[in-house]
Amino acid sequence: MLTQKDQKKIRLKLNNIFKLYSSKKDIDNFENEIVHIIKKFNQNNPKKKKNISEETSLIICYGDSVYSNKKSSIKVFQNFFQKKLKKYFNTIHFLPFYPSSSDSGFAVKDHYKIENKLGNWSDIKKISKSNNIMADVVINHSSARGLWFRNFLKNKKPGKDYFLKVDSKFDTSKVIRPRDHRLLKRINIFNKKEYLWRTFSADQLDLNFKNPSVLLRFIKIMINLINHGVTVFRLDAIAYLWKESGTKCINLKQTHEIIKLLRIICSNLNVGTIIVTETNLPEKENLSYFGKSDEAQWIYNFSLPPLLIHAFLFENSSYLNQWSRKLPITKKGNCYLNFISSHDGIGIRPTEGIFNKKILNNFLKRLKKNGSKFSYRKVKDKSKKVYEANITVFDALKKSDYDPKGKFFLERYISAHSIMISFEGIPAVYFNSLFGKSNDEAKYIITGNNRDVNRYKWNYKNISKKLDNKNSKQSIFYQKISSLLSVKRKQKAFHPNALRQNVNLGSKIFSFKRISIKKKQTIICITNLSSKFQKAKLNRIYHNWKNLIGPKIEIRNKLLILKPFETIWLSNK
Repeated sequence: MLTQKDQKKIRLKLNNIFKLYSSKKDIDNFENEIVHIIKKFNQNNPKKKKNISEETSLIICYGDSVYSNKKSSIKVFQNFFQKKLKKYFNTIHFLPFYPSSSDSGFAVKDHYKIENKLGNWSDIKKISKSNNIMADVVINHSSARGLWFRNFLKNKKPGKDYFLKVDSKFDTSKVIRPRDHRLLKRINIFNKKEYLWRTFSADQLDLNFKNPSVLLRFIKIMINLINHGVTVFRLDAIAYLWKESGTKCINLKQTHEIIKLLRIICSNLNVGTIIVTETNLPEKENLSYFGKSDEAQWIYNFSLPPLLIHAFLFENSSYLNQWSRKLPITKKGNCYLNFISSHDGIGIRPTEGIFNKKILNNFLKRLKKNGSKFSYRKVKDKSKKVYEANITVFDALKKSDYDPKGKFFLERYISAHSIMISFEGIPAVYFNSLFGKSNDEAKYIITGNNRDVNRYKWNYKNISKKLDNKNSKQSIFYQKISSLLSVKRKQKAFHPNALRQNVNLGSKIFSFKRISIKKKQTIICITNLSSKFQKAKLNRIYHNWKNLIGPKIEIRNKLLILKPFETIWLSNK
């Protein structure tokens, strides 16, 4: 039930966002419509809570990550999931499944439809009956070839005034850019010369959130998604939502207010939902999207992938340890979403303030040797900086200066995943990472898109056959990662909000404790980041603890002996 207090909160947020751009009457109407949406939804839906626990693990995939020519690919994925993944994952992040004109689904033409070759809404609804479904709300921009933009050009609804136009007086000199193309596109529209804003590409036109109709449209889109089984919303590129002349046009106050408004609305719906912000930014800015526990429930732990990969490539835990010590412990209900790989690349912006120029350059050189492409962003002086490294995690970790022949490629890969899976938060595994997929160079040659090296799609029969062969590379990687997830799901100390404490065991080892919410279980996670045997002085209390993921620990002269790139999870129970 929507209380008067929450309705006042909704009104306050609407005033904070729109009072300079809309009349009181318009804001009144907007408030009434939101209240009507909430009440109507709750009349039609019984109460359902969202339970997050140590069993919560997430698989990231496209609707056609597994395909067959015989039926729609979401049905194919569901079949594969039932056979191979359901024991390890209870949440599925389907990357954009809407009709799209580019960017592997992120230039959305219509949020109300599903791409025909992928399936239909009943496919999503069916999977949601036994799993949490996470879907993208591509909120910052829309396709230049979609209905909204066609209507925008005709001054017709829906689409009228939906896209961001600025004139030549708008000061863009401080704008923070995530890409290196020309930001503004000059157009003649309604007999007036203006500019369209394009943060990410010429085909992805930014939406005008100073028009309340745009925000209302996305509230309705989220309700439609819930009605079809989606309960976790990934707000794509949310940091760039609001623009003001003479500012950085990123992380502005109104953006945070919009997230708070969406959180209030979602918290008043009978169906439990989760808001996830996708903000590939330096650490402090990324963490700001928790707000005061009134914005995102989950935020991507963007600093983890580059720091983790760097630690293994350079066999040094210093930067990882320093970062982990400073990383705030999350409050109940807030979670880090941990990952090493995604459909994009390894973000470099999250290393700002952590790596100096020399360390970063050495890191990028090593990744280039391992086969990485690089995507760039423009900076103020018109030069370019690396925005992300485009490479699969398998190739990123395959070789290092210390292991030039890649003797320990498997051990490095599995230990990196063991850290990610056991770290405070919820683990998210990219579909291709389950099978140790290397760069898809063939696709890259065809498309020229750097990100396509990490977006391989599997034929159902082909991947099933490989997994049936216990000696295949794909099967070995799948068995080892799924085994870690299987153990993780049974440990109370791996609840997303279980306490994390850093343990310093030297520069070649990364270690931390996890302590269950009720203090009954403690697990100490220890990883040798080097290609040499390492010794760690371990407190006597741990000597009789059980290693959850391997043989009994070896103690010599009060020292723990760790094999190259070995990980152990020592539990008191």
